[in-house]
Amino acid sequence: MKRQTFGTSSVASSGADVDRTITAMTDEADDVLVADFREKLLDEIDLNELSKLDLPQRRARLERVMTHLVASRGPLLSSRERTSLIRRVVAEALGLGVLEPLLADDAVTEIMVNGPDQIFIERLGRIELAKERFVSNEQLLQTIDRIVSTVNRRVDESSPMVDARLRTGERVNVILPPLALDGPVVTIRKFPRPFSMDQLVSIGTLDERTADLLAACVRAKLNVLVSGGTGSGKTTLLNSLSSFIPERERIVTIEDAAELSLQQTHVIRLESRPANVEGKGSVTIRDLVRNALRMRPDRIIVGEVRGGETMDMLSAMNTGHEGSLTTIHSNSPDEALSRAETLASMSDLDLPFQAVQEQVNNALDLIIQLDRAADGTRRITRVALLSSKGREPYKLHTLSEYVQEPLEAGKVSRGEHVFRPLPLAFVRRLQLAGEAVPDGATSPALD
Repeated sequence: MKRQTFGTSSVASSGADVDRTITAMTDEADDVLVADFREKLLDEIDLNELSKLDLPQRRARLERVMTHLVASRGPLLSSRERTSLIRRVVAEALGLGVLEPLLADDAVTEIMVNGPDQIFIERLGRIELAKERFVSNEQLLQTIDRIVSTVNRRVDESSPMVDARLRTGERVNVILPPLALDGPVVTIRKFPRPFSMDQLVSIGTLDERTADLLAACVRAKLNVLVSGGTGSGKTTLLNSLSSFIPERERIVTIEDAAELSLQQTHVIRLESRPANVEGKGSVTIRDLVRNALRMRPDRIIVGEVRGGETMDMLSAMNTGHEGSLTTIHSNSPDEALSRAETLASMSDLDLPFQAVQEQVNNALDLIIQLDRAADGTRRITRVALLSSKGREPYKLHTLSEYVQEPLEAGKVSRGEHVFRPLPLAFVRRLQLAGEAVPDGATSPALD
């Protein structure tokens, strides 16, 4: 009988003890080996000394110790298996374990942990089941504790939901049993990589004419609302649009979790804060918008409006902060206006419907709609000008739209951006700001 075990145990064959030889490591055996060497690694290092080092230095120190351990006390492994083992053990000891390779993969934009045995990822716009998994529910809970402890938060049965942010910027949501019936659920939204407008054109999010039009609108200080569903690329586009704001202007950005990466020099970044474990200390987006008005901003950029802060944002746009930008969850420009109206009415101001409608009409200029196609591609599908004013019914004028061809199974969606006649008042506003109508746009139509 042949018996094979890992760690400090030995291999017995024909009644004789021999050195351990691993010819093929199954997933289960691999997990046991990683756990065994993680304990060995923790026995070898001085945690107090390690805490004085920054993250890259800690990782380098642990990798050196692990290399020595594997060489002197480890099994016979190929060079590739040895490298993989060292990386996994260091990730378990230092980082977020099995999630580390997913976080390091630039193609992965979302990580969805549905209990220890099931991890889904969004890669290049498509959701797929990852091969990674946690060894046990306990290992998953340890990873969750490691995440929330970095932001001084607590999550347990008495407080089973938490939002956090990793040091590298990723947004994390955790929900535990009894609210999550099948085990702990972790959702990680990775920090979006900044894209220039030229890069967005190259990957097909929009065409050059639409890019030129949007750049002119931002420089001409039109107030812009970016609309789209979850994962449609709103924050990515918002970041790209911000690149056209002149360097001389003072910009205040306000977000729930800091994702924007502006390149200008004069940028003030504000981030909301949830309540602490005692339920105190909360600072909302609305608090930050109100405070931003006292900071002499030329433009205000709000990552997303989702409540009463919408009214404060509209008021800012109406009172000398032209050229401000924000995003909203909706499926069309018409729906975006209705949703902005609904969110604005959630403020503590008791305003009649007509007054809220007037705020929306007078504040917003441009609605940009983003959609994600069935094949995972993200595109600007409509750019619309809000031409109504005061208490008039909303009137949207389409400046450009994406006309998509029927999608064939397994094929990438195709289509083209089509420009519509531009209102004369819109053309004049661009010209007064020193901006030209982009080449390829149709001649202006009379209002």
